[in-house]
Amino acid sequence: MIERNIYLALLSLLGIGAIFGGAVLIISPFGEAFGMPLSLLANSPFPNFLIPGVILFVVLGVTPLWVVWALLKRPHYQLAESINFFSDMFWAWSFSVYVGFALIIWIQIEMYYLQSVHWSHILYMVWAVLIIFFALLPQVKGLYKK
Repeated sequence: MIERNIYLALLSLLGIGAIFGGAVLIISPFGEAFGMPLSLLANSPFPNFLIPGVILFVVLGVTPLWVVWALLKRPHYQLAESINFFSDMFWAWSFSVYVGFALIIWIQIEMYYLQSVHWSHILYMVWAVLIIFFALLPQVKGLYKK
């Protein structure tokens, strides 16, 4: 089904990109690898890019890839199920919606601290909306009903 494949691709590409970006920020916390001056963080609570890199790596990198794996394999995890706000849906479907909202929150916080909007912010906001949109399509949602 094309809708499900697009949905999984959006999550997978987000995860791969965030793992790469987060890893670079972790390895190069002073921004030199991306050519980002520390002055970008002047309005943030962070002295360097290490903590944002870790958050990016885990929340928007590892988590979406784990969700894709779970959407394909359908494992049962009681802990994940306990924080599934959509009790009629498979927990990984719910987590994909959480990932979409996490991306929106990440971009909003980034724009706030940078006090600017870059074209990439718009791209990732659209990306987040598309993740949520495809998750909510009846064809996709129906695949993950309990």
